[in-house]
Amino acid sequence: MSIIDQVSLIAFGGNLPSGSRSPVRTIEAALSRLPDHGVTVIKVSKFYQTPCFPKNSGPDFVNGCAALGCKLTPRNLLDVLHRIEAEFGRERRERWAGRTLDLDLLAIGDKVLPNAETQSGWQNLSLEEQMRVAPDQLILPHPRLQDRGFVLVPLVDVAPDWRHPILGKTVLEMRDALPKSELEGIVPL
Repeated sequence: MSIIDQVSLIAFGGNLPSGSRSPVRTIEAALSRLPDHGVTVIKVSKFYQTPCFPKNSGPDFVNGCAALGCKLTPRNLLDVLHRIEAEFGRERRERWAGRTLDLDLLAIGDKVLPNAETQSGWQNLSLEEQMRVAPDQLILPHPRLQDRGFVLVPLVDVAPDWRHPILGKTVLEMRDALPKSELEGIVPL
């Protein structure tokens, strides 16, 4: 796989403390660890309080997004994000459970991985299937970023003009196309 030469976009979040750290402090500490792994933080969004998903399944989240630069393969960048999550107590026991830290790789420039057909298949899964299954390979862009207000609202802060390589819409256009119900309860901290 080729080395990344484009800006990478990530989403971050958490709703559980990591030791004595609040979710905000955990996220700040995690972002500060990225340069130790050869990743430059180019821009960070505001932090937002967002409703827990699925609804009423736990405390509200702190969410945001960042633009990164690095010279890693997509898989190696994802591995770095997972290592940092583990450093801050992230455990992957239940899909969409509360967590100390979540670092999701959203996109790398206009890359589509592994291919458009696979990406679109995951993008079109029903909510029931999304809750039941997780991909066993890296899929870019993140197959559900266009559906999530808690991702698109902060992503507008760092990359409003990034264009989804399959949908052809910018982050701003995707956010503005969301139903109002997807944006309710998302407030800057």
